Amino acid sequence: MDFQLTEEQRALQDAARTFARSELPDLAREMEEKDFSVPADMMRRYGEMGFLGVNLPTEYGGLGLGHLEALLVLEEFAQVSNAVAFPVFEALVGPVRAIERFGSEQMKARVIPEVTAGEATVAVSMSEPDAGTALTDLKTRAVDAGDHFLLNGNKRWTSGAGHAKYYVTYCRLSDDEGAKGIGAVLVEKGMAGVSFGAREELMGFRGIETRDILLDDVRVPKENLVVPAGSFGKLMSAFGLERCGNATQALGVAAGALEQALAYTQERKAFGKPIVDFQAVQIKLAEMAMKVEAARLLIWRAAANAAHQPNQLPSVFESSVAKCFANEIVRDVASLGVQVMGGYGYHKAYGMEQRLRDGFAWGIAGGTTDVQKTNIAAAMIGRRFDQRR
Repeated sequence: MDFQLTEEQRALQDAARTFARSELPDLAREMEEKDFSVPADMMRRYGEMGFLGVNLPTEYGGLGLGHLEALLVLEEFAQVSNAVAFPVFEALVGPVRAIERFGSEQMKARVIPEVTAGEATVAVSMSEPDAGTALTDLKTRAVDAGDHFLLNGNKRWTSGAGHAKYYVTYCRLSDDEGAKGIGAVLVEKGMAGVSFGAREELMGFRGIETRDILLDDVRVPKENLVVPAGSFGKLMSAFGLERCGNATQALGVAAGALEQALAYTQERKAFGKPIVDFQAVQIKLAEMAMKVEAARLLIWRAAANAAHQPNQLPSVFESSVAKCFANEIVRDVASLGVQVMGGYGYHKAYGMEQRLRDGFAWGIAGGTTDVQKTNIAAAMIGRRFDQRR
């Protein structure tokens, strides 16, 4: 057991940190203010630097490294903001993994090089108005129509909707009830019958487009089948890595809050001395640090141990523990950051209140903290719980 990063991992981490902190803070502030996605020219910069292909295969333009290396890069971007980190999240731990793992060779060769080059993003379209946590209640349906599927439905809470080029869309591909009828197809933004709802106004996540997707008799070519009906379990297996990415986005916010609070409390003076000299402030900083360090180690454990799993993905238990813990501590750490900065922490110009708003979302997205706890209990006991009865 070794808790040290290798020289190569540190070099990658340093490269990501240097790029993120020199190139992205001004962009992040503008994205927060004006609520737009990472521009195309910056996406290509991400691609040129290799940040969109860290753990993707070299034959598709990736670096061919491991999941831990991918999460090291993601954290550095997330410390600046979740919005500038979101394309990295989508590429390294998000729906691209479903394509890389389950898609045809033709699909992989067509889509993944675009992603690693920063020319396209892939979003996942899962939730519906009546199917969120109870995802197997989804109603979007793809009917076999010979050389294509005819797709109809309404998707909700799709992060990246309207901005992404491709959408891994969960849908019913057979008449079987529940999970047995569910598979996924790859929908492309420009297909006839694909339209998007108004941009959602959220508490945080500015710079990350969230919209409904309306699917009206969309002709999806047969070659765009990601997985057939009955593959719901396969799709969800890829979520072990997504959970680690979600946790890392939360960790980045918390780590950034801690760093900002440390700097502020050494500069800000009260009663003639820096406020860090007061024991009450020291205790808050220590609490923040303990939570950040523990979250990071849980995420790294899940990523490192994935190499020992049959599917090379983080286990449900370890990824759920990491996600749930990071989702909860980011709210505490960002709140403490606001508190130690006082009025400046509450002021929009200084960014700490943004961390609080953005951080809260990760315990909702990708499976709520309560869902993670049922996953954890199920993994410990060795059986799934039927929430319907």
